[in-house]
Amino acid sequence: MPTSATRRATTVRTLAGAVLAAALVVPVATACGSTSAANSAAAPVTTAPPAATTPVAPVTPAATAPTAATPTTPTTPVGATSTPGRTAPTAPTASTPPRTTAPAGTAKAKGPVHTFPLVDGSTAEVQATGNQNHVARIVHNGAVLATLETKDADAGLDGNGMFVVLSLDGQVHSWTGGEHQGPGTFKLAGGWTAKVTKIGDLHYRAEILGLDNAVMDTLEANQHDVGAVANDIPIVLTAGGEISSHA
Repeated sequence: MPTSATRRATTVRTLAGAVLAAALVVPVATACGSTSAANSAAAPVTTAPPAATTPVAPVTPAATAPTAATPTTPTTPVGATSTPGRTAPTAPTASTPPRTTAPAGTAKAKGPVHTFPLVDGSTAEVQATGNQNHVARIVHNGAVLATLETKDADAGLDGNGMFVVLSLDGQVHSWTGGEHQGPGTFKLAGGWTAKVTKIGDLHYRAEILGLDNAVMDTLEANQHDVGAVANDIPIVLTAGGEISSHA
């Protein structure tokens, strides 16, 4: 075979292979382009919100349906009873003051009651209040007429001309008469002398003097009567300046 013919045949085969390769490449490119276009067209779908974009319904906490209101039952204090339809009474607390006919501020009496007859026919009911103090209620026909209380000192009063002294040891002394109107200096029972001075309205002071005129005790009645026991001699000084003693 001539050389030139051989070369031509080879060239033809080479070109044919090139054409075939080109033909194969074109579908592949077309297929790639089609896939890219398909992907581009599907892109909006893939970017959609998760769970098909269906909004999740808000959760209602613990079945928000209102629970039938249960009426609050007032707490019944210990020892108290509750009657249907009525509010249970509140038990008294320790801070609630006891009911008493004595003036406000009177200490709570405790212990046995000791009675003392008084010169006008009434009675003094005496009870201890603690710390060696006592309270005396002057009672007549079941009614409390007056109250005396020792507060680390003897107490006294003038009850319509009857003088009464309650001492720290719980003893009661009563008498009538023997009064002197101050200001001034007066002789008292038991050898005592009282020098009464007016300090102001319903305010008098009495200095109790011994045999040598030394001041042995001082009584001061400011808006209320006062009393003392000096060597077993009870003495009362009133807020009006009247002084009396009894042996």
